[in-house]
Amino acid sequence: MSSSPIQGAGFAAAQAAADAARLVATVARETDGWPRAAGVAAQATALADRLDELAREDAEAFAAALAALEASSGDLTIRMDRAAEVPLEITRTAADVCETAALVAERCDGVLRADAAGAAALASGAAVATAHLVRANLVVSPDDPRLVQALRAVDDARFWTKRALDAGA
Repeated sequence: MSSSPIQGAGFAAAQAAADAARLVATVARETDGWPRAAGVAAQATALADRLDELAREDAEAFAAALAALEASSGDLTIRMDRAAEVPLEITRTAADVCETAALVAERCDGVLRADAAGAAALASGAAVATAHLVRANLVVSPDDPRLVQALRAVDDARFWTKRALDAGA
């Protein structure tokens, strides 16, 4: 197996969350009469940029873990730990996108609210997907703090997504 980057579920989830963050930024920029809109748009754009970087890191970590597994390498545990750490960061960052989307959904122009809420739902799905990868890539116990953190971030993502979906109701 090649050690070139593999665009698996972590890569796809990070890209989906990045796209969601870009949508949140667009909705914020298009909202009239909200003094904080430009700052929130910049925050969402920064989250998208971070998620783009995490997508690349995930592809590299995934490829390295698969290569170490195939070669029965002595550094397999280190590679699997890294393959869990990057999805954990994606999970956390996707939850931040959900929070930002909820803020925007509660303040944006009504016609754009569905886009902000939809972005939260997309980012929440990405958080769930990458939390699963944290669990799958850990070669330790289910009470590993990284898994606990990932599941907490999923709970946060779901909370903020519900707020975004309920905005304006």
